[in-house]
Amino acid sequence: TEENTLSLHDALPISLGMTPGEIIEEVKLSNLRGRGGAGFPAGTKWGFVPRDSARPKYVVANGDEGEPGTCKDRLLMEYDPHQLIEGMAIAGLAVGAHAGYIYVRGEFRYIIRILERAVEEARGRGYLGGNILGSGFGFEVYVQSGAGSYECGEESALLESLEGRRGVPRIRPPFPAVSGAFQSPTVLNNIETYSAVPAIIREACA
Repeated sequence: TEENTLSLHDALPISLGMTPGEIIEEVKLSNLRGRGGAGFPAGTKWGFVPRDSARPKYVVANGDEGEPGTCKDRLLMEYDPHQLIEGMAIAGLAVGAHAGYIYVRGEFRYIIRILERAVEEARGRGYLGGNILGSGFGFEVYVQSGAGSYECGEESALLESLEGRRGVPRIRPPFPAVSGAFQSPTVLNNIETYSAVPAIIREACA
């Protein structure tokens, strides 16, 4: 797996020249839907995050993939982790978040190593950190090992686990866009959803 991290993509530099509203609008126009099963429009979900909140905002990627027989997210994380990282950074730019978490099923130890290496590569090339590509926008990505519970694939249970508690679903509302990770506004999407974002931005601006 050492040779499987690919080169960085070029959608983030394009996004840095767009307004948050323009990014969200392009994601809406693409009709990208959540690829974790619910199929909720991703751009609409991003638009729910209150930009005027005084609390920090977060971007969370659901890589728990606990459904029997599923392996699409595992393959995306293994063979092109930079696509995921770039999609998360673009989401952060769109909603005003400066930190993101990739929540990975605990049994995927080799995937976690691949992701951690990819995060370091992205940081080394200026795609993560406090001043991405000299833009003044800062965004960091952290890889979080899951708790090994089937329930943690549900988004609110995932957030409970991310915060160090037992992974059980929360009562909603409030929804994650208003009170998610660490009781702050949060965009939470599937790995495949974020991985589609760079191509959407490239095609929109081609």
